[in-house]
Amino acid sequence: MAEVTMVVNGKSVTKSVKGNTLMTEFLRDELEMTGTHVGCDTSQCGACVVHVNGNAVKSCTMFAAEADGSEVTTVEGMGNADGSLGAIQAAFQEHHGLQCGFCTPGMIMSAAALLKDNPKPTEAEVRAYLSGNICRCTGYHNIVKAIMAASGQDVGAIAAE
Repeated sequence: MAEVTMVVNGKSVTKSVKGNTLMTEFLRDELEMTGTHVGCDTSQCGACVVHVNGNAVKSCTMFAAEADGSEVTTVEGMGNADGSLGAIQAAFQEHHGLQCGFCTPGMIMSAAALLKDNPKPTEAEVRAYLSGNICRCTGYHNIVKAIMAASGQDVGAIAAE
């Protein structure tokens, strides 16, 4: 067992974990933050994306102990302080960027990382950035629209696939 301390969504947490505890397990089982989804356990789907020290990370491929001393943001931390939806979340809702919702947390976290690094991406850049995230329902069209809208760009010209 190892003791890990990190700041998750602005709150400091300290827990004892086994050395092989994945970050997804730590967040979901130890902290009861179930917004981070486990889709594949092989780093293929992106449903488990969280931010560690500001970088997007597939948490199914990271041990919780690796995040000791880090700042972690999950989809639960993406809302506004008053509990309302954050800009990216609101854009996903407004532009129907979700269907079953399983991939949505990872998509939102990936979108936030993209927009942090590239505040006004092109449609092609959004699509390329999302290549590590799988959605089995929407065909990505409305997800791309939502991300473009969250960046403050006109979404009327986005062509359907």
